[in-house]
Amino acid sequence: MTDKKTTSAPKQRNPWAWIPTLYFAEGIPYVVVMTVAVIMFKRLGISNTDIALYTSWLYLPWVIKPLWSPIVDLLKTKRWWIIIMQLFIGAALGGIALAIPLPVFFKVTLIFMWLLAFSSATHDIAADGFYMLGLNEHQQAYFVGIRSTFYRIAMITGQGLLIILAGFFETSTGLPPVEINTAASPAFAKEIRLPEVPSGTENNSGESYFVVFPEKAELSTQNIANSELDSIRKVISAHNTENGFVMNQSGQLKSQDGEQKISLWSEYISTPLKDFLKENFGAKKPTVAANSLTGNVSVVAIKLSSKPEENKEMVLNLKFRNGDNSIRLIEGERLTFNAGNYDKPAYVLFQCDPKLTRPTEAVFKGTSGNIHLAWSITFIILAVMFVLFSVYHRFILPFPASDKQAAEHQNLFKEFFKTFGSFFKRKDIGLILSFLLLYRLGESQIVKMASPFMLDPRQVGGLGLTTGDVGLIYGTFGILALTAGGILGGIAAARKGLKFWLWLMALAINIPHLAYVYMAYAQPENQLIIGLCVVIEQFSYGFGFTAYMLYMIYVSEGEHKTAHFAIATGFMALGMMIPGMFSGWLQDIIGYQHFFVWVMLCMIPGLLPVFFVKIKPEFGIKKKEE
Repeated sequence: MTDKKTTSAPKQRNPWAWIPTLYFAEGIPYVVVMTVAVIMFKRLGISNTDIALYTSWLYLPWVIKPLWSPIVDLLKTKRWWIIIMQLFIGAALGGIALAIPLPVFFKVTLIFMWLLAFSSATHDIAADGFYMLGLNEHQQAYFVGIRSTFYRIAMITGQGLLIILAGFFETSTGLPPVEINTAASPAFAKEIRLPEVPSGTENNSGESYFVVFPEKAELSTQNIANSELDSIRKVISAHNTENGFVMNQSGQLKSQDGEQKISLWSEYISTPLKDFLKENFGAKKPTVAANSLTGNVSVVAIKLSSKPEENKEMVLNLKFRNGDNSIRLIEGERLTFNAGNYDKPAYVLFQCDPKLTRPTEAVFKGTSGNIHLAWSITFIILAVMFVLFSVYHRFILPFPASDKQAAEHQNLFKEFFKTFGSFFKRKDIGLILSFLLLYRLGESQIVKMASPFMLDPRQVGGLGLTTGDVGLIYGTFGILALTAGGILGGIAAARKGLKFWLWLMALAINIPHLAYVYMAYAQPENQLIIGLCVVIEQFSYGFGFTAYMLYMIYVSEGEHKTAHFAIATGFMALGMMIPGMFSGWLQDIIGYQHFFVWVMLCMIPGLLPVFFVKIKPEFGIKKKEE
């Protein structure tokens, strides 16, 4: 594809026809790689350790994009790069959609995620450059807010609407929902037994549904010893793990051969370090006397009526629907059924409040879905959308006269290396890099673990939300709060300047992490409370992030401000990538409660550079003539 029309008179286009779609297209692949991938892998059963490690590596293209930005200048036009990269993004999204149903989906999807990340980073370079070429100075100033708005809309679409859509497909591609009725009463027998699904529940017609036995779980309000509860929980947990209904402690479903090779790194470094952290900082369960009493329990068996297709999984999510909260689900919130375990029952455990003495009832609802199919459909929709973006922009983008292939390749490369080196020759470069790498140290870890924390079952320390719940709370209201905080931060900085607000913004980006500490310890069930905590944290992050963006602009001022700003954004991505890589590993070891306390402690190194940065008092203040 070539832009032959660049030799003729440039075509004028209304910027409203292409700026909104261009920056919406710029935001979608970034949010897919950074956030949507985290939620998708969590729903597909990948451990927090692997999710955080491998998705954090996907930051790398944005870290090193200043290194290949000259190629976009040297070869072809910015317009050509935009159109081609949108096709590459569409191809990568299509590849992810096709890879998800495969048995080795994790490795294959990561390959396409890398293609997506590099294509997206290259698209960012071309789009930002084209913005300056396709608009005059007045238009650039006028549309800077418009482009930011549509980039934020892409964030809301990706983290919110896209996740809600995937959640809809998860439920609509599944089997009919099931309801489990529970009742507690002093009249019920105290005896606890594992139920057996009666024979004849198999459905030879091929139609699948979940069989629940008994149809109504009866819990005695007569309390039992803690040792008895521990015994029945161990039996149920071992049965569900052994048969692949739930993930084991490493975060993976049971393997086919049961063998796993241990690398030298794991044997001599990561495993000893893990054991040390677990021993000294792992979540300690309170010591309870074996003969002390706790609430009685009842076990329910759930089984598939027929064998599903090979490599297909049906994931059943159980949640409290209505009734008395005195009865709660303590084992079996998320159960995975497949061709290997469909003929065995999965066990679910309910417990009543030890203070309960009166009869009461509660209803729990189970929704299921073909998680792999649901996410495949979601990514197919995204792939088609980017093919349409490419076609649309092929015809609608203008042809700026200045958007042309460079002729003097050697001189441009020489100038690039000269510009690159001048950034690192600054006398305060150490302080600048410390600020860029440490300012968001806590947030870089929370952003990786927030979604898994909300999706994880309550018995492992999570909040037990559905995919749709997370899309609405974190991806929609959270992003709206983030945007509002950013707008307020910009207004505040324009009035008083960056130096005036720096400390308040630095505290705002760190202290509200206490909301996650609270949620980890209290595990609130009320979604309004969860949503309020997320909104507060995200609003404060948006407000505090303003100082970070303005500081990057401040340190980039000078002759080569465009190139220096690109270098600063690379270190910004590096500051998110490295801490995010080990966040899942650390959380798996010490649990959510201690992990979020650790995030609060990360505020200390994050604030240290703020003591020493020097900023002109007038920087950021809007001038009267502006």
